[in-house]
Amino acid sequence: MSTTLISTLFPLICYFAYNIVVPLVERMRPSLSAIMNMQRRRWVANAALRESPFDAILSGNIMGSVSFLASTAVLLILAVFAVFGQVPALMTTLNSLSLDRVYTTLDVQLHLVVMLTMFVLAFFAFTLSLRQFNHFCIMLGALDHSSPISEPEIEAITAMNALGARNFNSGVRAYYFSVATVAWFASEWLPIVACLVTILILAHREFFSSAHRTAASAAIIAARRQQEKRG
Repeated sequence: MSTTLISTLFPLICYFAYNIVVPLVERMRPSLSAIMNMQRRRWVANAALRESPFDAILSGNIMGSVSFLASTAVLLILAVFAVFGQVPALMTTLNSLSLDRVYTTLDVQLHLVVMLTMFVLAFFAFTLSLRQFNHFCIMLGALDHSSPISEPEIEAITAMNALGARNFNSGVRAYYFSVATVAWFASEWLPIVACLVTILILAHREFFSSAHRTAASAAIIAARRQQEKRG
């Protein structure tokens, strides 16, 4: 397998590998997403105790963000399709940059397919997330406040919210790794370096960032308060 092909496929491979490895690492150290799932459960449990538009507003804000990124993915997909029709002009532009490498039409077309795949994956992840958050809103609105909500129902609604968040994160990661595909036009090795840097940044944000420490502290405080109420 040539270096060009490896560097072309490397961002896509890293994207899939990261999504597979992170759940395994979470078994040893909870990620920021896993900690936020605890807050999602608190949200659902508290929403079961109140009748106000507050929860609907929060859900609408979340769905608005997901919808914006899904629409952006569509525009990026259309942009890549447009580039397919301008490959000769793109080849001329790349060769004029004098980047000390030789581009072939096949290499560029294959790389455009990888870029298109990344944005399609992001689009499907965001639209699936939007659908799951929509289901969450329906389930939240269907709560019967006239009687106590059972724990299994709270867990089910929380799980739907967590599914939406997981697919949202998957779409955002596709955006992050797609940056490495752009670096390919400058150097064969640059997308590999960009992917490794992206993995380090994502891992730091998920497991070692200040946001992780803050969310963990909030979860601990909430757990202690819950124990005090039960005691």
